[in-house]
Amino acid sequence: MKIQLPQKVDYIINQLMKHGFEAYAVGGCVRDSILGKEPEDWDITTSAKPEEVKKIFYRTIDTGILHGTVTVMLEKEGYEVTTYRIDGEYEDNRHPKAVEFTANLTEDLRRRDFTINAMAYNGKGGMVDIFGGLRDIEDGIIRCVGSARDRFDEDALRILRAIRFSAQLGFEIEEETLEAIKEKKEHLKNISAERIRVELNKLLLSDHPEKLFIAYETGITKVILPEFDIMMATEQYNHHHIYSVGVHTVKGIEAVGKTKDKPSAMEQCKDLRLPKQFHEFQSKDKLILKWTLLLHDVEKPSCKFRGKDGEDHFYGHQEKGAQTAKNVLRRLKFDNETLDKVVRLVQWHDYDFSLTPAGMRKAINKIGEDIMELLFEVKRADVLAQNPDTWEDKLTSITKAETLFYEIHDKKECINLKMLAINGQDLIGLGLQPGKKIGDILNKLLDCVLEKPEYNERKTLIDIAQKYLKDEC
Repeated sequence: MKIQLPQKVDYIINQLMKHGFEAYAVGGCVRDSILGKEPEDWDITTSAKPEEVKKIFYRTIDTGILHGTVTVMLEKEGYEVTTYRIDGEYEDNRHPKAVEFTANLTEDLRRRDFTINAMAYNGKGGMVDIFGGLRDIEDGIIRCVGSARDRFDEDALRILRAIRFSAQLGFEIEEETLEAIKEKKEHLKNISAERIRVELNKLLLSDHPEKLFIAYETGITKVILPEFDIMMATEQYNHHHIYSVGVHTVKGIEAVGKTKDKPSAMEQCKDLRLPKQFHEFQSKDKLILKWTLLLHDVEKPSCKFRGKDGEDHFYGHQEKGAQTAKNVLRRLKFDNETLDKVVRLVQWHDYDFSLTPAGMRKAINKIGEDIMELLFEVKRADVLAQNPDTWEDKLTSITKAETLFYEIHDKKECINLKMLAINGQDLIGLGLQPGKKIGDILNKLLDCVLEKPEYNERKTLIDIAQKYLKDEC
């Protein structure tokens, strides 16, 4: 098998070999190349010691010198070059106490997590596949190198990586590896929240987020996301739903980004503006959408009650769920922007739009213009995870609401105090003393403008403000 190495990667490998050392591209870049994917980065492994690598190349950076890694800089690009090594004893299910350099490539590949990541390649010697990675790629299998139990004892993050690779590649997890995951899942308690977050993000953004079910079945979520286990155990006896809360949640995650593929009456509404396509969202927004769907019904279990109509109801789960979503995201050390938007989307995901221009202006003011496009996508994905018999009217209503939103946005109609044609200084100019009353009057003026946007002119608003002041005297 031949892989087309990037010119600079090939150059580094050849330079090391010219100086009498072995060198190969290794790991994920080899795997992705075999799969026809564009590698995100290229890692190089070599028999040369770090100090020998530094002598060969003009510019290097000691990025991980204690573990044998030197970054070789070619122009403005950096390439990690790591000496063959044997990891010492692991003390925390994550990091080896020490590493030992070796001249043996097999020993270096033996310490890696999965067979599909334990292959090496260079243009001269071709593929080095000692542990059957090519066969496992062909069979669509995730398998540990050597003993799965040993690999997970060494580094418990590999437990989550197995699920994540399964989701990204659409592969099945080999039986011994799966059994070891079940046995060693408690080791994940020793892994940092940041590392767990990264793996969950990659899983949710993958083509197969339904692999989250494997994390549930193996007991992983009970350790890292116990809220999901409670959702999986909560049935929904309601004509809007055909799945448990947990299964509905995963179906919703799957629907994110695919909401325009489903047939509905909205396709027949010729005058409606087309919904924003998923590919138009920034990568950060895509992650926000996925986490919102994961957590949007997180408090349905605690809010569930059986009504006189014989159906389950979940009143208040949005507000309560927003607080729980905040707690989960804080636990996983998310950034403030992601946390803020997910929490607000969870809070408003069930909002019932009034399909009038005034109703939509009020909704934008209440919810926040910055998350409206995300909210429409959340609501569509939520609907598509419900009973298909209920899709048509709901999807059409969402698209009508979205059309109203874009019309208001395009006209730049006032939807918040910042867009109001007057401010507090104008009211002070009318003789009002600074204080709470200024805010009260500005909010009354905003209410007027939300009803009638043509009122958003300075003279008109001053006249209305003077009337309010006169009525209150």
